[in-house]
Amino acid sequence: MGYARKVGWVTAGLVIGAGACYCIYRLTRGRKQNKEKMAEGGSGDVDDVGDCPGARYNDWSDDDDDSSENKGIVWYPPWARIGTEAGTRARARARARATRARRAVQKRASPNSDDTILSPQELQKVLCLVEMSEKPYILEAALIALGNNAAYAFNRDIIRDLGGLPIVAKILNTRDPIVKEKALIVLNNLSVNAENQRRLKIYMNQVCDDTITSRLNSSVQLAGLRLLTNMTVTNEYQHMLANSISDFFRLFSAGNEETKFQVLKLLLNLAENPAMARELLRAQVPSSLGSLFNKKENKEVILKLLVIFENINDNFKWEENEPTQNAFSEGSLFFFLKEFQVCADKILGIESHHDFLVKVKVGKFMAKLAEHMFPKTQ
Repeated sequence: MGYARKVGWVTAGLVIGAGACYCIYRLTRGRKQNKEKMAEGGSGDVDDVGDCPGARYNDWSDDDDDSSENKGIVWYPPWARIGTEAGTRARARARARATRARRAVQKRASPNSDDTILSPQELQKVLCLVEMSEKPYILEAALIALGNNAAYAFNRDIIRDLGGLPIVAKILNTRDPIVKEKALIVLNNLSVNAENQRRLKIYMNQVCDDTITSRLNSSVQLAGLRLLTNMTVTNEYQHMLANSISDFFRLFSAGNEETKFQVLKLLLNLAENPAMARELLRAQVPSSLGSLFNKKENKEVILKLLVIFENINDNFKWEENEPTQNAFSEGSLFFFLKEFQVCADKILGIESHHDFLVKVKVGKFMAKLAEHMFPKTQ
């Protein structure tokens, strides 16, 4: 009972003000250190995992990114209309409440320091807030603090040993998109660790479903894609996404440029694994996939997609699987590549593409593809 009262007192002390106010506040202290630490991970590195073949994508979530569209945003109450005196006062109160909540979390966790690098005891207090609090703005501030600390390799083990993985994963069930995004960012940073990945794999199906069904191009969808990208840096858990590859191609075709690049990173990880080549070829792809090869599409998107196709083509054992090629259904990536080889000029308009490098890459890939799909003996 004493512990419960203490937790209740801590939570009550953090509940400042009232109203449906949600905030996104960037913890700017230690930003430079966080980015430098994140840069150390690099592409294809996972704590204690060892070497990863090929160029694997390990996607960090820097919650302090200068390019983020949410940087410095405070979510205001609906009555805080811009251009009115009452709205100005309401927005000022919302900003103040967000700042007080953030400072209160920092003070409770580390009363004698404003540094964002927390000790194990301080991390335990923040995890307690995440577990016990029901206030969205408190949860958000606590999750931001956890996400910043999870950017450091030594803290990933500490947070796991404190039981933090299931505590944060439980937040994925929330309906609040801002809080869910912050929870995904924490798990994303924690997942750059072999032992953490082994424990987080039980949540992969839920994260995958949430990512696919989230609003297109939303911050929740992007955060989910980043987490799945980290979980597929090695081959160990890639098979768990086999049934969702068609959905990833759908997101790639329908999404904006940021979503396209994020899906490409995930698909590139899968395409590096020979065991996933058949699953990728069986995936259903939208008919609009070919229309991406046009003058308006980002050159880097086209080139990365060609790398995926090349990896699949190189990893699939065509000679051994020739009798079973009829098993691929209409609309699959296999048939798309077949159409790609036969009707590239008509479907892709590649001859009129303005970029010379794209033309050369497509030409080389078509020649390589022809060796397998249309051998000279036929």
